[in-house]
Amino acid sequence: MVRFPIIAAALAVTLGAGAASAQERWVPGHWDWAGGRPGDARAYDLDGPGLRILFPELRNTPRGRAFVLRNFDWNHDGFITPREARAANRAFAEAVPDRARFDWRMTDRVVAVPVEAGRPPRPGRWDRAAMRAYHFRDTPEGARMTLQEDVLFQTDSAVLRPHALDKLQALAGYLQDNPGVRVAIDGFTDSRGTDQHNQLLSERRADSVRDAFDGMGVTQARFRVRGHGENDPVATNATADGMRLNRRVEVTLLGRRASEFE
Repeated sequence: MVRFPIIAAALAVTLGAGAASAQERWVPGHWDWAGGRPGDARAYDLDGPGLRILFPELRNTPRGRAFVLRNFDWNHDGFITPREARAANRAFAEAVPDRARFDWRMTDRVVAVPVEAGRPPRPGRWDRAAMRAYHFRDTPEGARMTLQEDVLFQTDSAVLRPHALDKLQALAGYLQDNPGVRVAIDGFTDSRGTDQHNQLLSERRADSVRDAFDGMGVTQARFRVRGHGENDPVATNATADGMRLNRRVEVTLLGRRASEFE
């Protein structure tokens, strides 16, 4: 395991030729990005409960892991806590507001891929196509989308699967760009197990989704979180397919309309 000191190095920002006028949009905080070069013999291994809430760019690339270790492994043990992971996510979001335009080929500098010449900047940074893919539907409370249990969790568990965070990234980006939008998160189970077990499981799953958004920089104060147990099924519990549909988490953007994401 490699251990690194905390270093506050000045972070340079380089833009492509002809894009100097946009440079001020890409001024980040001061973080050390020196590690994670291609062919680097050092492992930059990460471990700990904070891994599951790190942005994919930070946990799945050598440069991202080096960034976390050099700046946010505060006790230098390679064991990343949720608090350390949340700080790393916030710093990365500050350094690279539009993560889709981050150039991972560079090794010592944050490089923003220039906006195409003549292309007008779009309002906000959230991904409309990705939000459309959630298939929001209108309800009296607002625009609602459903995430099935097998997308988010292992069976009978409230621990998010590693890829579940990727599924939530686009929604987190929308919420970061729209700080006035409040959110309801509702967890549901099928009818197997006792009422008490199902109620607690649905609450823990809703809490896990809320915590994931918190880890991605969306404040917890914006969320209303509830568990409903086996109540309010959307299908019969007499078949395996029906039970699968009932095991779900619903996320509602309160006061919004599904047409906003079409």
